[in-house]
This record gives sequence, structure tokens and C-alpha cells, in this order.
Amino acid sequence: MNNKICLITGANSGIGKITALELAKLGATVIMVCRNQKKGEEALKEIISQSKSDKVELMICDIESQKSVRKFAEEFKAKYNKLDVLINNAGVILSEKSVSEDGIESMYAINHFGSFLLTNLLLDTIKASDSGRIINVSSEGHRIGHIKFNDINSDKSFNGLRVYCDTKLANVLFTKELSRRLEGSKVTANCLHPGVVRTNFSMDSTGLFTVLVKMFRPFLISPEKGAATQIYLATSPQVEGITGEYFNKKKPVKSSGESRNPDVAKKLWELSEKMTGLK
Repeated sequence: MNNKICLITGANSGIGKITALELAKLGATVIMVCRNQKKGEEALKEIISQSKSDKVELMICDIESQKSVRKFAEEFKAKYNKLDVLINNAGVILSEKSVSEDGIESMYAINHFGSFLLTNLLLDTIKASDSGRIINVSSEGHRIGHIKFNDINSDKSFNGLRVYCDTKLANVLFTKELSRRLEGSKVTANCLHPGVVRTNFSMDSTGLFTVLVKMFRPFLISPEKGAATQIYLATSPQVEGITGEYFNKKKPVKSSGESRNPDVAKKLWELSEKMTGLK
């Protein structure tokens, strides 16, 4: 991975942190994108110490805020003229409804719209790579998700787990439509299920979710195992040229029926452009 520039959102903990560490060990220039300066600096020190790399950098961006994403994209492009690997890893699950400064339900703002905006703003720098790779972290939860175009902000009703699954479906649909739009370019776009990982994963600490996590904790996999598929997609020559796929345990598998509907994917893309001010 020498001479490769890799950017990872949500890189201060969990599978994002492990991914940053392993890519640094392989010689890549690693850009850790974190929301919290203090937590980011602590993770940066650990990764530099463990990887013995001097090519790891921390940059601050709140993916939930479109203003922050736009500012970050400008800062990145002012410093780097190409990006080889973009890993949209930042994710959150909330049991109570909250709304971003842009007026978007927070899980959608972070898990989908923020990544959509960031990817589009950095697309020219990814196209400048000899073989750019865009990797979106989704979940098997996408299989019970459904895009509620008439209530994307959950104004009518809110169920945290269901909205989370909806955003994970959005990740797959975004990947499929992005790969279609990138046909003929040197850039690939794939998504993945990391497994059910034992990590704090920006989860709020109240309600049913905490009970469920405590119950199922013995069955959860380590962040090291959870990061394996996205590290594979970022580094393996075996996936060169493969695009628009959904991976589980380093293998492409069939995603849900709704996720493979091109009309839904196009409709979500158009909504996302509108919600992020790209059109």
C-alpha cells in the first residue's frame, strides 16, 4: 500500500481504528477522520506507536454536519491531489430521535447523507487515482430496511432500530447507483457487512439497545474480525475491477431485493442530491 492515500471516517474507535492501524502497517498514507479532537488524537498516538508509521494524519470532521463535511473536503483537496481509498465507516445507532443542524434525522444524516456528500465532494480526487476504491460500511440489517421516501425524517413515527436498518439499506443502494454512474472509470464502489462487532460504535447508552448489547455481548465478534472485510476491499488485488457488490466475510453475496432495485437507487440518489444541496 506504499504511495496509496487512504481516508477512513469514524477512525478513532472500533473497526475504523483497526482499519487505520492495519493500513498504516501496510505502508499507506492514512487520513483518520474523526469528529472529536481529543479522542482522535489519542487514537492517532496509539496507531503511530503500534504501526511505526510516520504517514498517519488526523483530520477533524463532523459527518453529521454538511457545513463541516464541505469544509473538510476543501481542506483535504488543498492538501492532497488524489485519494486511492475512501472508507465511509462512520456510523451511529440511536434509540431516541435527534435531528442534525441541517434538519435531518441524525442517523440518516451520519449513516447516509454525510457519506453521500463527502464521497461526491471527493470524487474528482478519487478519479485522479490509478485505481480508486470507495468502500461503504453497511450491515445485514439492510435486509429489513425500507426507504420511506414520504417520511425520511421519521416525523410520523420513530423506531431507532428500524431507522438504522433503513440507513444501512441506503448504504447499499448508494453503492449500487454510484458504481453504475462510475462505469467506464477506474473507480470501484463496494459495500459490506462487517459482522456484529463488539464495539462502542457511537451507540447511545440508554434504553433497550443497552440491554440487548449486554445480552448478546458474548456472541459478538472482535473489532479485529469486524474490520477484516473492509481491509480486504481496500487492499486486495483480487477485488481489482469488481464494483457494485455487497460483501460478507470477504465474499460477494446477494443483497436484499429492494437494494437491487435500480429505480429505488435512482430515486434515493436524487433525494440525496436535494437533501445535501448538490442539486
